[in-house]
Amino acid sequence: MKEKTFSITTPIYYVNAKPHLGHTYTTIACDTLSRYHRTKGEKVFFLTGTDEHGDKIVKAAEAAGKTAQEYTDEISGLFRHAWEELHITNDDFIRTTEERHKNVVGQVLTKLHNKGDIYLSSYTGKYCFGCERYLTDKELDENGHCPDHKIPPELIEESNYFFRMQKYLPVWKEMLAKNPEIIYPERYYNEVMGVIDELIKGGEDLSISRPRSRLTWGIELPFDKEYVTYVWFDALLNYVSAMGYPDGQVYGEFWPATHMIAKDILKPHAVYWPTMLLAAEIPLYSRLLVHGYWLGWGDVKMSKSLGNALDPHDLKKNLGEDALRFFLMREMNFGQDARFSEDVLSRRLNTDLANDLGNLVQRTLSMLKKYFGGTSADIPPHSMEADLTALSRQKGKEFHEAMDNYQIHKAIEAIFEIVRYLNGSIESHKPWAMAKTNSDELAPFLQSLLKGIVFALSYLQIVLVNKAPELLDAIDAKTEKSFPKSVADIVIQKKEITEWPMLFARIETNAEETA
Repeated sequence: MKEKTFSITTPIYYVNAKPHLGHTYTTIACDTLSRYHRTKGEKVFFLTGTDEHGDKIVKAAEAAGKTAQEYTDEISGLFRHAWEELHITNDDFIRTTEERHKNVVGQVLTKLHNKGDIYLSSYTGKYCFGCERYLTDKELDENGHCPDHKIPPELIEESNYFFRMQKYLPVWKEMLAKNPEIIYPERYYNEVMGVIDELIKGGEDLSISRPRSRLTWGIELPFDKEYVTYVWFDALLNYVSAMGYPDGQVYGEFWPATHMIAKDILKPHAVYWPTMLLAAEIPLYSRLLVHGYWLGWGDVKMSKSLGNALDPHDLKKNLGEDALRFFLMREMNFGQDARFSEDVLSRRLNTDLANDLGNLVQRTLSMLKKYFGGTSADIPPHSMEADLTALSRQKGKEFHEAMDNYQIHKAIEAIFEIVRYLNGSIESHKPWAMAKTNSDELAPFLQSLLKGIVFALSYLQIVLVNKAPELLDAIDAKTEKSFPKSVADIVIQKKEITEWPMLFARIETNAEETA
């Protein structure tokens, strides 16, 4: 039987500025899905990297007093370091300035040019240097500005090479209509179909070059040295170049892949890229997952161009890695926007991690240490364990269903229903009183609580990547599978408990924010 595989890619991040919260969310979400599939025993390939050509890179490098190569080396290094610091488990990191990528771009361009799918023509259009693409009037806001960068586009007239996108748009539309689940959530499928219809109506093809007279920092067209490749046409091929297209082992084993993006780059990934792949006779991606924005003060999108982005290094330093991961994965309903503020952050982390999970673990282990010195083996189950077994089996199923549908926040919530059930059991059974009046029941009750904790942590360790494994190691409980089906699959070993890692402390907020 062929080993089951899962492959996922982040967008490659543009290096005109250092990593921020948006990059961090996408990368951690892909990492969480990768950890989930690895924990299930699947073979995983997880790709991320940096996009390093184009107008914005040149301008950013000039502003920093560096060459484009020096600048891209520095910023790409910041991304790589940020993901290492957050223990991101990517299997590869692609840079579009690498020769392995340039070679594939050249191969694809040559193939399309030889097929007659690339031609030279002149064009006049409204060009946004922030987006590095031409915008239609419909895409501009009421002031005639780019809605993302808040500036008017420039009217540019020049000769360029064009890709016959119109030839493949109807083919892609028909494929998508038959398989709407390719784009998730559904609202983005509807948006993409609207964009395709608009492009077909407009009749325009895709400009895939820039003249060297205007831009030199790019991959040279193999059939005309006076032009370099348009940054999107270059960048969108990284996902197959990194895997060794056309005949590499990784490509053969893991392509097509699941791909995740933020909604602001939907058009290039859901329209340009599929038509490019169709023309190049490369299989399309298996899924396109589209998430919303993180909104800051005034519900304005956080972005580097608006100067309100948050640094993942500072967030990790202030919150801790697990708390940062948990907040991002729990707070955003995948596909929708979410707010990031000190108040939202503290409420989520204090309620879920410090109060619910942290207090549950602390109270249970403290009582085991106080009354029994640790855990014991062969303790009969408490009467509440039958309900706990049924609940854990049900919530485990809900967890897997949510994860398989990319609803990470729902998966986490399913497990926290078990955590809250265990806390409620402590309040209703009052083990501190049980120790005085019904000591025979105390050990079974605490052992059942501990089984529930082990079950919850076994599932949560794809998000709490440091704390959960540390605590499971301290408890030394055994499960037949990485994701036990229920608490009935958990075996508690006899173990002296002297100390255990502190889980999560409460976050104190400024008085004026919480007043």
